[in-house]
Amino acid sequence: MKRNISISHWITSLLVALVALSCVEEIDVDEEFKFEDVIVIEATLTDEKKIQEFLLSRTYEFETKGPIPEQNAEVRVVVNDGESILFIEDSPGVYKSENEFAAESGSDYQLFVTTNGGRSYQSPKVQLTNSVPIDNLTAERQVNSIGNEIMAILVDSYDPTRQSNYYRYEYEESYKIIAPDWTREDFVVYRQDSISPDAIRPLEEKTCYNTVNSNSIIVTSTTNLSEDRVSGFSVRNISAEDPVISHRYSILVKQYVQSLEAYTYYDILNQLSGSDNTLAQIQPGFISSNIRSNQDRNEKVLGFFQVSAVTEKRLYFNYEDFFPDEPLPPYFIECGRAAPPIVSQAVPPTFPLFDAIEAGLVKYLEENLNQGQLEGPFITVPRACGDCTALGTSEPPEFWEE
Repeated sequence: MKRNISISHWITSLLVALVALSCVEEIDVDEEFKFEDVIVIEATLTDEKKIQEFLLSRTYEFETKGPIPEQNAEVRVVVNDGESILFIEDSPGVYKSENEFAAESGSDYQLFVTTNGGRSYQSPKVQLTNSVPIDNLTAERQVNSIGNEIMAILVDSYDPTRQSNYYRYEYEESYKIIAPDWTREDFVVYRQDSISPDAIRPLEEKTCYNTVNSNSIIVTSTTNLSEDRVSGFSVRNISAEDPVISHRYSILVKQYVQSLEAYTYYDILNQLSGSDNTLAQIQPGFISSNIRSNQDRNEKVLGFFQVSAVTEKRLYFNYEDFFPDEPLPPYFIECGRAAPPIVSQAVPPTFPLFDAIEAGLVKYLEENLNQGQLEGPFITVPRACGDCTALGTSEPPEFWEE
């Protein structure tokens, strides 16, 4: 994903980074922002028993479409200087542990990576952080600083031992979609110039579900507070005009307890990159990784290896719970109506309605009872307005509750 970041924004962020990272590593700020091809290693182990996953890629220029996966690397984690856990490339740049496992308290974990080109990298030994449960996950209707109504998703947690202090959050949101212009009838195409609404549209095209993962860095610290307590921290602010909350909405929030070094890394990264957390777009030299090259100690590396305790909590709410008797937010797209002719008056003739149906662009709505001279006999709407499977899947997620 591309970012539009002004030079002044970069300079301000770098000044903040210089102060924040002074205790970690001296920052090298080049006079010009030149692109450098650098490895990016995103590696977080958790205390969840699961197939653990790491991401390896290369930095890429703003003009390109996305990260370049680092393929055919050898990736392993060594536990207590003994057991070696291999990570196998599951898809380009995505490396998964051979078996399910959970990080354990008191054990040392160290990451080793060797690229296909023979470059090798390693992290220091890292231990699992303290585990802190999410006490409360709530939704609250609020007005933000610029006067717009939002739904704020708020987290509370507390560590009475005050051993945690640094937190990062991720979320997975799921929501119900109801196609506003779904009808029982659908087009049947006999030939280019012979179309009629004779089919029965599947009920599965009326109600769908979609799930989206967070793509932002969300961190907070309690070091300046009298207690190690996260209270009413907003992990997600949803505009009251966002269609994701139109019907039923669910969010799963994960809380990662981090070390000071990991928190500093992500906090600086967040300040440098804005709201999106694509590591590969941040040019190195501005931020300190705990992963080092074994061939060249001055080689720049992006990414961080951490072992984090994770807790999670899920929340559901309906739009009417907070906005009773109020109109729904606008739909995901504009559901404009059209009446494309079956056969145009062009020479040679074209078949606008047939072409739109074949391209999957439209759905039948109703007969055109006031047909104009250049219009067809049927009113159509964009596909997503009459068929929710354009935006999600008709099968509800396994965890879904009504």
